[in-house]
Amino acid sequence: MSGVGVLDKAVVILAACVDGASLAELVERTKLPRATAHRLAQALEIHRMLVRDTQGRWRPGPRLGELANAAPDVLLTAAEPLLAALRDATGESAQLYLRRADERICVAAAERASGLRDTVPVGSVLPMTAGSAAQILLAWEPPEAVMPLLPRSKFTGRTLAEVRRRGWAQSIAEREPGVASVSAPIRDRTGRVIASVSISGPIERLGRRPGERHAMAVVRAGQRLSGL
Repeated sequence: MSGVGVLDKAVVILAACVDGASLAELVERTKLPRATAHRLAQALEIHRMLVRDTQGRWRPGPRLGELANAAPDVLLTAAEPLLAALRDATGESAQLYLRRADERICVAAAERASGLRDTVPVGSVLPMTAGSAAQILLAWEPPEAVMPLLPRSKFTGRTLAEVRRRGWAQSIAEREPGVASVSAPIRDRTGRVIASVSISGPIERLGRRPGERHAMAVVRAGQRLSGL
């Protein structure tokens, strides 16, 4: 907390509305008095920080996106040289993924110049049900965010528990036949996982245990991109 009471409460309100919240849910999630939660949510709505959906629940508003888009993306700026260094160190294509609902998006990449490669263009939308990056983006999520996806996932809850234990993930032909990958988490300053850094390439080059060869390099890249 910053010590500026009204600001801290407003930030708590915004965080509680990420997935939508009624007034009752706001009170339950924030532990604020009902009148305070209602007053702050209405004020944030006036400033377009929150909006009401068709069910009358508060959700993040357009002003948040406008402010975010106006600022340089520190993570992407830092990722460009680090992905290139990871590619050069491992000899494999490197990517950065962010989660968007039940999908993940490649927001940065460094490709091999030649030879067999797994090309994932920037902007590619991939499922959250297969691949080591998806495992990373789900492994530290609360059960209610994970359980709906597991029945159609190529990995299991036990797989995600192992990812949490060792701090990295690998996949062999999960997302695409013949492709292997290794991924590690990128965390914000609070320790929350916000992105995944990955390498990927053909199984014939990475082998059936790609993590044994490349996990430490990928983990170090994730650590260097964390806390920005």
